[in-house]
Amino acid sequence: MSSQHAAYDTTGASAHPPGSIGLNLFHVVVIVLSLVMTIGAWQFSKHQTETRTAARFAAERDRAVGLLAERVEKYEHALRAGAAMVRSHGGRVSRAQWKDFAEMMDNLGRYPGTNGFAVVHHIARADLPAYTAQRQADHPGFVVRPPHEQPFHLVIAHVEPEERNRDVLGLDLAHEETRREGALASRDSGTSHLSGPVALVNESGETPGVIFYTPIYAGESDMPETLAERRAAILGYANTAFVVRKLMVGLLSKDRREVHFSIADGDRTLYDEHSDGDPRNDPDPLFSDTVSLDLYGRTWTIDVRSTLPFRAANTYAQPTLILVGGLVIEGLIIAFLLLLTRANGRAVAYARGVTADLQVESDKLAAANAALSDKNKELEQFAYVASHDLKTPLRGIGGLTEMLEDDLEDYLVTPDANPDVATNLERIRERVRRMNALTGGIMEFSRIGRFTDESTMVHTADIVAGLRSDFGLDGEQLRFEGDVPEIGTDTFSLRRVIENLVGNAIKYHPDPESLRIRVSAAVDGDRMTLSVADNGPGIAPEYRERVFEMFQTLGTASNSESTGIGLAIVKKAVERHGGRVILEETPGTGGATFRFDWPLGTAGDIFTLTDKAA
Repeated sequence: MSSQHAAYDTTGASAHPPGSIGLNLFHVVVIVLSLVMTIGAWQFSKHQTETRTAARFAAERDRAVGLLAERVEKYEHALRAGAAMVRSHGGRVSRAQWKDFAEMMDNLGRYPGTNGFAVVHHIARADLPAYTAQRQADHPGFVVRPPHEQPFHLVIAHVEPEERNRDVLGLDLAHEETRREGALASRDSGTSHLSGPVALVNESGETPGVIFYTPIYAGESDMPETLAERRAAILGYANTAFVVRKLMVGLLSKDRREVHFSIADGDRTLYDEHSDGDPRNDPDPLFSDTVSLDLYGRTWTIDVRSTLPFRAANTYAQPTLILVGGLVIEGLIIAFLLLLTRANGRAVAYARGVTADLQVESDKLAAANAALSDKNKELEQFAYVASHDLKTPLRGIGGLTEMLEDDLEDYLVTPDANPDVATNLERIRERVRRMNALTGGIMEFSRIGRFTDESTMVHTADIVAGLRSDFGLDGEQLRFEGDVPEIGTDTFSLRRVIENLVGNAIKYHPDPESLRIRVSAAVDGDRMTLSVADNGPGIAPEYRERVFEMFQTLGTASNSESTGIGLAIVKKAVERHGGRVILEETPGTGGATFRFDWPLGTAGDIFTLTDKAA
């Protein structure tokens, strides 16, 4: 490779085809598609994560708001039960009766977060002295306070548990506007009603509380139909007060939630978890929302925000990992493609060098094949011409022999004639016949492969029938069996092959009367397998390869019918048609079986011969 390779390598960089160095259009498309898929997967994962996180936040928000509303609703159920109990006793209950009711309700155990449950009496100003005296009989030292100018009083008559709420006994809720408005709104609507934010008597701190009222009416109806009737029939209220902070402690522990919220009634804050001092507070929450909750006549504004634990449990690590991983893979793909194109450039350079060397060798081989083909043609032409030219002196020798026989005819019939003369003349004729057969065989052998014929479709059975007539054999002596395929490829050569094999079987059979030849055919795809079997003496195994060689015969030299070329012609014709001929022993008879394959073809095929000699 040497000089050519060296010369090539010095210019190889400029001789690369497009795409052998750098990245071609296909590589760029692959990289762009991969990048688009990476970004698409990142955006999809990010969207899915955002959607899932938003849904989780919404669920946490709705859960907190729902539990808050549910807890207040439970308080309202307890107040309704208290109102019903008071009405069942004619609108007034004793201290002991309310205590029994509170213990039965287990108001602190079932309703955590409340300060207690109370009975509030609605008293006209004129009835206050008599009412106070009556209450002092049940509660020594009972005093209605503080004084005010309203035409009615809203006095806390009973409260449970009394021990922790003694300071509110006798408290007149009508003295303060927010407390009074809550009670009157409950009276007028006939439903439970929350007050606005108030400072509870028994609570310390800046966080306000609320008071929850349920009206109690005189008469048989739970709620009179008209506003006037309700105002006239009002006896008092079942009442509870609570600080929202306590309500939340009993309802939702902050440590068990992933959202914080604050509750406001108007411009007053009832509850606030958004403290900078809380380690769970997120100064820049992932999600926040404001919910307006209409609750028993008041509208609470709930500001819900996600916490740091929520952020930790709902990070965007997965989309980020997808993006980073995709970009890393993208870089690896680019590196791989660059390495691949570089290796491809080297491979192309090497392949071109090798191809150049192979082309040189191929040219040499083609030249040698052409020369060999010319020599083969010359040899075939020589064999043909030599065989043809030999026939002229052979005919001359044959003619001279006949002339000698004519001249010696009278001598040969005399008693003194030398018998060797007639014998020698016969030997000359036999040698001439044998030489004619030999030259004819050489001419036929040389003609194989020199031309093909354009075939028509012929049945193999018809070929065998024609040979039966040519050799003068009957149906038992020459029989055809198996498939009857049509042949459309070089039928002339096929007939010569079968003819030579049948002729050989006839030549070497010791008893023509008992001669049996069987021609069999079977189709295998686009080829046919034929066998010619006889019941003759057979051929010894050591001669089964030699019989296909030129001038090889197992008969005596005096056998003028044997030239030793027939089987060579068979082998050459079969191999020129891409087949193979083999010799086997005929099962059960000891004869010989020649088996070969032949292309089927179609009508009009011009078969291209396989020149194995080249």
